[in-house]
Amino acid sequence: MSSNESSSAMKEGKPITASLQHLIFYPSMKKSTYPTIAALHGRGTDANDLLPLIQSLALEDVLVIAPRAPLQINLGLGQGYAWYDLGEEEGPRPQTFRRSLELLRRFLAEIKAAYPVDPERFVLLGFSQGTVMAYAAGLTDPILVRAIVALSGYIPCRLDLSPEPGKLSRLRVFISHGTFDEIIPVQLGREAVELLKEAKADVVYREYPMGHEVREETLRDLEVWIKQLLS
Repeated sequence: MSSNESSSAMKEGKPITASLQHLIFYPSMKKSTYPTIAALHGRGTDANDLLPLIQSLALEDVLVIAPRAPLQINLGLGQGYAWYDLGEEEGPRPQTFRRSLELLRRFLAEIKAAYPVDPERFVLLGFSQGTVMAYAAGLTDPILVRAIVALSGYIPCRLDLSPEPGKLSRLRVFISHGTFDEIIPVQLGREAVELLKEAKADVVYREYPMGHEVREETLRDLEVWIKQLLS
């Protein structure tokens, strides 16, 4: 399914002026508030990238907000966007990472104030760099985020973002990782699980025989988890 097909199947709304450019899609049924997914794309793509994934979950009455990362990068064949520059050992370069995290946190506060977001059913869903940013936002402000879907990412502990033991008891997290991931090794996903469990987060972890990607098996497991969460 292409991004264009996904966009046409959801009711696109007019976005507010906010700290990050973004797309917003409303459910067909009008309510005062909605369960909400904020979708954080990976390096080199844009706000449309995760829309087909979300649509494949067949969720009803969910508000979807997809911000575009702030850094434009040249991919040779075209332009894409990133949340941070890569530094030593392919980890985030602190200056660009912290600037993007500041923008993201401000953006999340803005959309919760401007859109009909149910704060008790507010999910950050990320892939790759988007997962890193979802972790960073959720760990620095656990009151802001109810749940995280972490696809093929990791917690950037070198940037002082390790969760404090016992401090995340209200946070629910779904983590998936490929055992053959050549971009972000599976060991980093496993380390995130241990850190989050030590902080008392409710964690579901799944590994799949895949690379740096999302497969049908991932979507099936995620659909079960997220429908239970948002019901």
